[in-house]
Amino acid sequence: MPSRSPVPQRVLNAFGAQGVPERIPGGPAWRCGRLVFKPVTDKARTVWLANVLGRLVVPDLRIARPVRATDGRWIVGGWAAGRYLEGQREHRHDETMLAALKLAQATAKLPRPDFFSRRQGTDALADRIAWGEADVPVEERKGGRWFEVLAVARRPVRLPDQVVPGDLFGAVLFDGPSPPGIVDFEPYYRPAEWGAAVVAVDAVAWGGADLEFLRRWSHLPEWSQLLLRALLFRLAGNALDPRATASSLDGLRAAAAWVSELL
Repeated sequence: MPSRSPVPQRVLNAFGAQGVPERIPGGPAWRCGRLVFKPVTDKARTVWLANVLGRLVVPDLRIARPVRATDGRWIVGGWAAGRYLEGQREHRHDETMLAALKLAQATAKLPRPDFFSRRQGTDALADRIAWGEADVPVEERKGGRWFEVLAVARRPVRLPDQVVPGDLFGAVLFDGPSPPGIVDFEPYYRPAEWGAAVVAVDAVAWGGADLEFLRRWSHLPEWSQLLLRALLFRLAGNALDPRATASSLDGLRAAAAWVSELL
């Protein structure tokens, strides 16, 4: 029996949705016809994303555009809506890497969002830990040992920071020969190629990619240091996440072994 939708009917009506919402596997999102509804946990981030993604044009990428309610609001009753994109998550790692680089190029001139200074949560803290901007112990049994060993290899990264997608591995859909579809965008303020480095680490940890895949992208500037920061980001995030599993750490151990080969 389908799960009962938590999306209130007044929210559906406000966005002009038709039909009965169905849960989308893999996340707190519900599809209703051609719309996808997601709960809003950070209003400033949601409004910023809506304004950016609503006008962002990236060649050879499909983007799940945000949708305004009939009264012009982006958020109604704690929910936001966007267009539904056809496709499935597939291990097409090189195409996902290209998508990350194309998005970074398209967002290169955006100013640093104001809400970044107020950002909280596991990923925001893990990002600062990885870049040496926060001194928080990383629990040994949840990845801290690897973090300690690898962190000493950090060297200064002399690349400009910009708005960059930092969590694309599970946010790209493929639909045959159609361009990759972007269904989520988690913004960070780091060097342009760092978003691709996070994709690379995720592809090794959880997508079956190998050392040759990492080497294939070594032409990117400061690649080994960006891979290291991406790996430290994931190790710190795993240690901070109370829902982290043993299998997730196993994948990160494998990624650590491959990344250490390139340092």
